[in-house]
Amino acid sequence: MTQEIDNTPVQTTAVQTSSVQTAEPAEPGKSPKLAAGLSLLSGAVALAIAFVVVSGIREREAAAKSLVETAQAGAAARVSVVYPKAGGKAEELVLPANILAYVEAPIYARTNGYLKRWYFDIGAHVQQGQLLAEIETPEVDQQLAQARADLKSVESNLDLARTTAERWQSLLQKHAVSKQETDQAVSDFASKQAAVDASMANVRRLEQLQGYEKVYAPFDGVITARQTDMGALIDAGSSPKELFHLAAIDKLRVYVPVPEVSATAVRTGARVTLTTDQFPNQVFHGTVVRDSSAIDPASRTLNVEVDVDNPTGQLLPGGYAFVHIQGTGAGGGLEIPATALLFRAQGLQVGVVRNGLAELVPITIGRDHGATVEVTAGLRRSDAVILTPSDSLIGGTPVQVEKGDGQ
Repeated sequence: MTQEIDNTPVQTTAVQTSSVQTAEPAEPGKSPKLAAGLSLLSGAVALAIAFVVVSGIREREAAAKSLVETAQAGAAARVSVVYPKAGGKAEELVLPANILAYVEAPIYARTNGYLKRWYFDIGAHVQQGQLLAEIETPEVDQQLAQARADLKSVESNLDLARTTAERWQSLLQKHAVSKQETDQAVSDFASKQAAVDASMANVRRLEQLQGYEKVYAPFDGVITARQTDMGALIDAGSSPKELFHLAAIDKLRVYVPVPEVSATAVRTGARVTLTTDQFPNQVFHGTVVRDSSAIDPASRTLNVEVDVDNPTGQLLPGGYAFVHIQGTGAGGGLEIPATALLFRAQGLQVGVVRNGLAELVPITIGRDHGATVEVTAGLRRSDAVILTPSDSLIGGTPVQVEKGDGQ
């Protein structure tokens, strides 16, 4: 019994040992695969970590660079630029002008009295010599009647003086009277002749004043104003009152103030065109007939007269028009806006953007067109000119061009 008990444990041990021995050979067969897997896993983790580290460094560098660019952009002044344009082949001047009647005159009375009647009102077209109004002049009529009576009286005295002078001269030939008495008679005749002449002159003066009772049109035109009415007192003294205003509008004078820098573009006989706000789609034609041949020191302009035919009466005296004058020759420079100019102690300059920096460039200008100026030296077509530079702008200042500028 005891041996059986001893054998049993031994067998059991043997079985366990056998089991252990059977399991141990299996582990060495699986170890290379596991090691390879662990190695691959370690490499992947290392690559992932390296990728994350590199990505983080790059993102940090990009963020730092972006921060620097943002800071630089914030520090740089933002400017608008424009590129110079080539001057046109022929400059056209568009200048404001005043329209006046070709002939215009106020009509006054030359005699005193009362307005009896008028025949034409404003807007009426009249012909030269046509009766415009009549004036009653009772005082002049009475003065004329008195002057004519005085003339008859002195004429009678003249006849007597003539007869007396002739008689005395006849008696002198017969030595019946003295030479002194004859000379007195002849002198009295000459005096009476002068009195007659003076009286006749006074009659003619009053007749002319009486003739001014009728007011006539001095030329063909249109009545633009009537300043009187029937029964009004007419005083032809030192401060006469205007009765009518007459203007000839079949032909008009247009006066254009041409700037001094463009005075050479105006030539007598040149054809020009006119436009008005009243007729925006219509063009009128005129001719340069004369100029003042002098620059007005107050406005620095040359006064030019343009005659325009106006048969239909569309253009009205006193109106406003724009005269288009074709220039002579071609502009040899570049055009930039006048707002780009800088007036410095060093002379006229403009600011240009080169390599992100502002540079001050001295320039020479030719003609001044008002909104734009012609630059004859100092600029290139490719220069980005700062449109409205600050007065404190200095060379070398970092600037940033606003998007969409320079077109």
